[in-house]
Amino acid sequence: MLRFLTAIILVGSAFSCAFAESIIKPIISEASVSLPRSKMVTIEDTETARKYTLFVQLPKSYNTSPSKDYPVIYTTDAPYSFPIIVGSMRMPVNVGQMEEAVIVGLSYSLESKGVESRVRDYTPAIANSWKLETGLAAEYLSFIRRDVLTFIESTYRVDANRRTFIGHSLGGLFGGYVLMQSPETFSNYVLVSPSVWFNDDYLLTLEMAETQSPKRVYIGVGSLETPEFGEGQDMVAGSKALASKIIAKADQNITLQLHVIGGASHATVFPTVAIQGIDWILGTPR
Repeated sequence: MLRFLTAIILVGSAFSCAFAESIIKPIISEASVSLPRSKMVTIEDTETARKYTLFVQLPKSYNTSPSKDYPVIYTTDAPYSFPIIVGSMRMPVNVGQMEEAVIVGLSYSLESKGVESRVRDYTPAIANSWKLETGLAAEYLSFIRRDVLTFIESTYRVDANRRTFIGHSLGGLFGGYVLMQSPETFSNYVLVSPSVWFNDDYLLTLEMAETQSPKRVYIGVGSLETPEFGEGQDMVAGSKALASKIIAKADQNITLQLHVIGGASHATVFPTVAIQGIDWILGTPR
């Protein structure tokens, strides 16, 4: 009997180990993760010869609707903003609550580190107190108007009259600069926690150029983006000041919304403001 029980225990133990191993041991299979209908292309600034990467996603219906032109979204800081926008639009588009759009992520120059490229390209004035190069926003804007828009609009079926800009932090500062100096570059602007504080509120000293067509401007900022909650700058005050300037100086072509997102910090505010701004612009009536 003892030998029988021992045999049963040994068999049971072997079965348990084999069963456990079959559950715990993963099936090993590796593949790159990619976003559907998306790719990266590199284009050259025809004035400076710098090379920039663009992230591009086409709508699901793009190939089956050959006669349709789509609205187009341009977002700065592509490595983090592009996948957020692509992912956050997926459900509202799929359930018919948002229009499809071509999404273009504006990444950094290949010759520079990301932080160097964004600080140089997104800032509209030279700030001598900064260690990194600043103040080439006008040059970068020329590159976008001359090379990026031309490439996208000659390569893909997009509606040039329905361009939306999205930028966060220094990207939002750049968007505010474009709105002030060259508002017709885009039809809509989503400015997320714009760095209005840069170079002693330089952006607020600019005069707004006259607009020729209707514009929608959506400004969003987190309620925690103040020194009281550990932020170095008062982004809430800056966003409100920018909104007030736009309202005071703008003509009847500009419609503006300002939202303070409760409980959001500078690091977490982007996804909420981006999708809410896109919904305000491309959302379908419901």
